[in-house]
Amino acid sequence: MATTRLLIEYDGTRFAGWAKQPGLRTVQGEIERVLAIVGRGAPALTCGGRTDSGVHAIGQVASYAGEPVLVRSLNALLPSDVAVVACEDAPDGFDARRDAVSRSYRYRIDTRRQRSPFTARTALHLYAHLDRDLLHRCAAMLPGIHDFTAFTPTETEHVHFRRRVLAAAWEDHGRHLEFTITAEAFMRNMNRVLVGTMLEVARGRRALEDFAGLLDGAPRERAGVTAPPHGLTLERIAYPPGLG
Repeated sequence: MATTRLLIEYDGTRFAGWAKQPGLRTVQGEIERVLAIVGRGAPALTCGGRTDSGVHAIGQVASYAGEPVLVRSLNALLPSDVAVVACEDAPDGFDARRDAVSRSYRYRIDTRRQRSPFTARTALHLYAHLDRDLLHRCAAMLPGIHDFTAFTPTETEHVHFRRRVLAAAWEDHGRHLEFTITAEAFMRNMNRVLVGTMLEVARGRRALEDFAGLLDGAPRERAGVTAPPHGLTLERIAYPPGLG
């Protein structure tokens, strides 16, 4: 059977995450609903990176068994906060989740004194003194393999807590700060707890050495707060040559 790949963007504000859940509005649910109308049957979607409630995406990838359909037909029926950018043939057996080699996320912070209505849904508004050098030094510790137990909820389905981070950095754009991170895979809330904990370091509420100690399997209660979801965006999912 043919396999189709979708490239998807969405504003996660009004979604209860990607994954379909009974009685809740989800990205997967909306797209599968429209595929059932436009295509033949109701194919089940597999995504490259599940996003939680309130998290956005500009580079979500999904796959399903079946033929491609017209993008304009999908978008004509989808709600305004989700859009399919591409719908195309994929190699036989392509699986958006299994075949992915890395995921990249970005967390945005608006540091202006007054909040902005133009970033209210896509950036955390935080007017506070932040030691930006400490943020850079925290990010520099992340590449490599670490035990991220401290950065995911205690009650979890995860069995293995070691993850390989390929790149991580804070970018300083004046009033805007952006944290970018790429890893082979992430755990639930991992990026948001990382951001929340690094911000505590930058505000003088936690020592840099304490942050370093969290990367070796410390319990969740030793790490910082979970940053709000609306600042986080799934930017890109990478695949091997021939599948990307």
